[in-house]
Amino acid sequence: MLVKIHSVANIGLETIPVEVEVDVAEKGFPGFNIVGLASKAIEEARERVKTAITNSGLDFPPKKITVNLAPADLPKDGAAYDLPIAFGILAATEQIPANVILKPNHVFYGELSLDGSLRATKGVLLVGLHAQKHSGSTIYVPIESANEASVIQEVTVLPIRNLKQLVDHLHGVKPINPLKHIEVDNLIDEVNFDIDLSEIAGQELAKRALTIAAAGGHNLLMWGPPGTGKTMLAKALPSILPPLSPKEALEVTRIYSVAGLLSPGESLMRRRPYRNPHHGVSAAGMVGGGSHPSPGEVSLAHLGVLFLDEMPEFPRSVLEALRQPMEDGIVSIVRAAAHVSYPASFTLLAAVNPCPCGYLGHPKRECRCSDKQIRKYRARISGPILDRIDLHVHVPAVEIDKLTATSTNNPPSSTIRNQVITSRTTQQLRFQSDHIYTNSQMNNKLVKKYCPLTPAVHGLLKTAVEKFDLSARSYFRLIKVARTIADLNNSPDITTTHMAEALQYRQMS
Repeated sequence: MLVKIHSVANIGLETIPVEVEVDVAEKGFPGFNIVGLASKAIEEARERVKTAITNSGLDFPPKKITVNLAPADLPKDGAAYDLPIAFGILAATEQIPANVILKPNHVFYGELSLDGSLRATKGVLLVGLHAQKHSGSTIYVPIESANEASVIQEVTVLPIRNLKQLVDHLHGVKPINPLKHIEVDNLIDEVNFDIDLSEIAGQELAKRALTIAAAGGHNLLMWGPPGTGKTMLAKALPSILPPLSPKEALEVTRIYSVAGLLSPGESLMRRRPYRNPHHGVSAAGMVGGGSHPSPGEVSLAHLGVLFLDEMPEFPRSVLEALRQPMEDGIVSIVRAAAHVSYPASFTLLAAVNPCPCGYLGHPKRECRCSDKQIRKYRARISGPILDRIDLHVHVPAVEIDKLTATSTNNPPSSTIRNQVITSRTTQQLRFQSDHIYTNSQMNNKLVKKYCPLTPAVHGLLKTAVEKFDLSARSYFRLIKVARTIADLNNSPDITTTHMAEALQYRQMS
């Protein structure tokens, strides 16, 4: 008997329908074959499915079983086909009513354990988003991952604990209650942060640069000697970032779902990502890749922050791999078997020392580095990468009087965060028809549309570009930073004051 079970394949962030065709033949030698460009993980499903069915108290037929994963020319990977294969066998041997599970809007997805229970399976949110396109859809997914799909409207989500439970449900013995829909707004928490900006002594210029970076999503580089608070400032940045909007939360969660980084039972990413990879990370680990492409750090930092501490210590190849995602906000990974794309619109936050020993220009400590060592150290970060960083700020050594002072003038992160949220709200209203969220995401066409310059402002910018020989990229990035500063000041127009401050943060040499 031949039956067809409906499932899906997640290729990157794209979900493609897959038909799991199961034929249990009455004639021929007993066997169990899976065809349809199945990976090694799917080939191993033969033993998992057979043992799971047996240990669930069901009958595994000693017959010739052939499973085809259609379309046959699409490479398939992962253990999520265990559940549809198992139910195809049970339906073909009439152990369950096939009239229910053969409906095209019923999708089965999940990995089996040997005892018949279902394990948490990555990519369930994408399954729910795919099912949403077809009215009246029902998805059968592992109970530990089902909450991912509960945030999707107009989809019936059945959380499955084990094979026996689902068999009883289909026979009407003990129906499974579908999960209730959860509103995304109800899941986004107010988060407590470890470091508040008010705890950092001095560094007013760096704090202002952090505020601008948070408000407009701009890249920021902090340079200064060791121990001046660069890392502490970076760790305080999440405390002034605005909460994720429902749309942003779903965007970020899609990436973490397909990467398998959501904890069992978790529904949604509730805060903006903050990624801090070690400088030993590979290029594939940073931008994504591998034989079966998966998201890298730049995609896991989407709509959040990617912090590179001691940036020159990262391999040159890894830093150069950041050029395309920093410019385009997307990563394209090309392999012989697949071509996938992941979003990567992140804020780059970097910390560097002025020289290998770190004390070049220090008022009290002498630098021990030669000119050659300093040039070699600085050359580790290429000009094109530096040109893509909007804000460059010096973090000098703090005087002892400021460290011991008990000043009450430092505004807390909550105050600055409210300013950032107001600025982001302005930007969201501005870009509501352009499918972007922040000023930093504007392309040149949008810059010309939303950032008109008065003759005085344009004259100031033109003078700076000519005097310091700035690139065309720097020209547009300066305008975007000035637009963010204007938004923070609740100004509808960019003034010379806003442009002058933007120029203050630009690297001129």
